[in-house]
Amino acid sequence: MISNLRYWFLILLIFLVYVAGMFVTLFENDSAQFSVMAMRMVQENDFFSLFKGPEEYLDKPHMHYWLAALSYKIFGIHDWSYRIPGILATLLAAYSCYGLGSLLYNKHVGKLAALVFMTAQTIVLGAIDVRTDAVLTGFSILAIWQLAKYIENGSVSAIAIGAFAAGIAFSTKGQIALLVIGLPILCHLFYIGKWKVFLSWKVLLALLVFAVTITPMLYAYYLQFDLHPEKVIRGKDHRSGIFFIFWEQSFERLSGEGIGKNSSDYFFFFHTFLWVFLPWTILGITAFYHKIKVFINQKFKYVQGSEFLTVGGITLIFIIISFAQFKLPHYLNITIPLFAVITAAYIYNLYTANKEKTVKYLMIGQYFVLSIVFIASALICFYVFKLRSVVAYVFLIGAAILIIYYALKREGVYMKLVTISVCASLLLNAVLNLHFYPNLLDYQGGSSMSKVIAEKNIPVDRVYKVGKDYTWSLDFYNQFPVQITTAEDLKDKKDIWVYVNDDEMAMLEEKGFDWDSQLSVDQFRITRLQAKFLNPNTRKKVTRKMHLLHIY
Repeated sequence: MISNLRYWFLILLIFLVYVAGMFVTLFENDSAQFSVMAMRMVQENDFFSLFKGPEEYLDKPHMHYWLAALSYKIFGIHDWSYRIPGILATLLAAYSCYGLGSLLYNKHVGKLAALVFMTAQTIVLGAIDVRTDAVLTGFSILAIWQLAKYIENGSVSAIAIGAFAAGIAFSTKGQIALLVIGLPILCHLFYIGKWKVFLSWKVLLALLVFAVTITPMLYAYYLQFDLHPEKVIRGKDHRSGIFFIFWEQSFERLSGEGIGKNSSDYFFFFHTFLWVFLPWTILGITAFYHKIKVFINQKFKYVQGSEFLTVGGITLIFIIISFAQFKLPHYLNITIPLFAVITAAYIYNLYTANKEKTVKYLMIGQYFVLSIVFIASALICFYVFKLRSVVAYVFLIGAAILIIYYALKREGVYMKLVTISVCASLLLNAVLNLHFYPNLLDYQGGSSMSKVIAEKNIPVDRVYKVGKDYTWSLDFYNQFPVQITTAEDLKDKKDIWVYVNDDEMAMLEEKGFDWDSQLSVDQFRITRLQAKFLNPNTRKKVTRKMHLLHIY
């Protein structure tokens, strides 16, 4: 269906796109915030306590921050070293997609599933804007693969690895890990009927491995919260970290209690899926529909060579997370490995059944996706942020020629279908990582101001703020947290710098403060893009300023 040479050439290009994204400035809020939380661990040599700025952090377990802190210990505190664990977890997830696809179908499906997974838009973005979901996804799909492998052949090593992976996933984001691992496995057992595999001493071994794996995280929660019932976290005292992670966390997520509500739209993830699985969206939806139709026609009776793990898992996970009152697009990342497997299986089935007519219709859809990517790339490079480098023009023209060559090349429709889809992802994300994000992040006040501070040799321990504007990127690139104070306390300080927005600057002026130096940078909430910002003619209307004032 696709030659080994073509396959590994595309994998190499994808990896280079990932590497290009490693050196992009960290995004606010989550990436920069989480990087600062891990940085605090290293700087204070305290790996058991989690803090979000000055506040103690209960919301998520420790594993993501431990892995980032370990990377800092090995490579130093850099934005690219923060991303290394996330990228490695993404590669682990891709390999696990290969393993699961090979187990449920064959190696051809497995190879294609890894390719589909690595080029899905939300996964590429998740390797740059690194949150807890990269580690969660990597170890969750590893656990699903290994537990399914145990069900098939009773392997002791498989159930042990599966339990360890489940423990790491649980230590990364809590109960959602057990949900996304357990539901597909239960669907698999429901379909094939091998319930007896869990009536074995091997299951006790797995439970022991899981318990040992999560023990460091539970111990850290115990030290920080259970031993200190006097601490008030989100308005409540007597908060048990262990009870929270085993019981309260998911209910707070579903109800929005404590963390707030941002969406009651039960179809949020359905329309979000349209972009997170690009360029495979049309193929993924078609594959899912086809799979559901087959199972309904079979009345869900077991048929040799078929599987219910992927489509059943996807359906149940979608239903449950859709009822959560707090929703974000990257919550779908945990379903992408399963979508990758059923999409790869569908394409391979079209190939083996020689359904060229169906593939030609799907090619129309993929050409449409590619055309949208071409238009978006052109707008980004020639309108939103204009290219100014000759090298950039050469790169863009070279990429366009390569994609047009593959689009026009006479070859099998199946190879072309896969190649064109991957090329769409490569073009879009190369433009984003090498051009769009670096220009966009010039409008992130915290990271921009950190460059000014470094250029002016301003002592980072003399920088304060009086407001609540996010300063995670300023904290990270200064490698020192901006100190929080009040206007009243500032009156007793001399020779300091204060990081403020326009309103805060006006407030200080009203209170009689004077300053002899003012440094200003542009500020925009870069993770909430809008048309007025993308339009260079109206960008200034939605861009604010952040200032650094020297009070003498």
